[in-house]
Amino acid sequence: MPRVHPPRSRRMITLQVLRREPVSPHFVRLTLTGSGLEHLERSGPDQAVRLFFPRSGQSRLEMPTTSSLAWMPQLRLLPQARRPWVRMYTVRAVRPELHELDVELALHDPAAPAAAWALAARPGDPVGIFDEGFTYVPRPHAEWQLLVGDESALPAISAILERAPSSLVARVFLEVPEAADVRPDVVRPDGVEILWVTREGRDGPPGAAVLDAVMRADLPPGPSYTWVAGESRLPTGLRRHLVEERGVAKSDITFVGYWREGRAAPG
Repeated sequence: MPRVHPPRSRRMITLQVLRREPVSPHFVRLTLTGSGLEHLERSGPDQAVRLFFPRSGQSRLEMPTTSSLAWMPQLRLLPQARRPWVRMYTVRAVRPELHELDVELALHDPAAPAAAWALAARPGDPVGIFDEGFTYVPRPHAEWQLLVGDESALPAISAILERAPSSLVARVFLEVPEAADVRPDVVRPDGVEILWVTREGRDGPPGAAVLDAVMRADLPPGPSYTWVAGESRLPTGLRRHLVEERGVAKSDITFVGYWREGRAAPG
């Protein structure tokens, strides 16, 4: 499991949808707003939040009242008719002066709870967040970085690159469902190279194509730091390859399983 760096303080923050924007065939961006954002501590570039949103048919959003990890059992005690859905997402951008926060959702299955809600979200719809901290912590001795992810990690890697120092040297491997999901305008330092891989016409689970691309790649020499996230088989498979085949120290790899194909997150 990755080492998660929690915020110094956290609280339940109730917001509402300000706007919904399609980004590409498999991505939608939601902008959330509310005065409660003044309490959100901006931390690491891959900062994640629990996103609370109503189930279909619920007239309002019932948030947990505690701002500690006790919110989990508290939520489970609610009858399903009142219990919101909860999912984890990266904070894509924050504009505190406007009280705005962006999250981008990868639409693996349009019928899944989060995707269905996001595709139907309208201005004024209630939503809540709870800060979960970050995992991206480059090692001081690293001369270059390896960043790898499937579509679920694209928002985090994009945020990492946008906030990176201009001196960053990195190889980035990103897998998306189809060519129309590729983002040629990702902001990055000059020393960053990005290889896009699409699943169009390929067999295998999500993440398999980008894992294969990294395994075949001629990577730079020297001490490195790796951050990899996505469908659970991608981070575990890449970590195993780097340690066993390339001699990378486990302590120089942060690997995060964002989701698992065929298994819905608990709600």
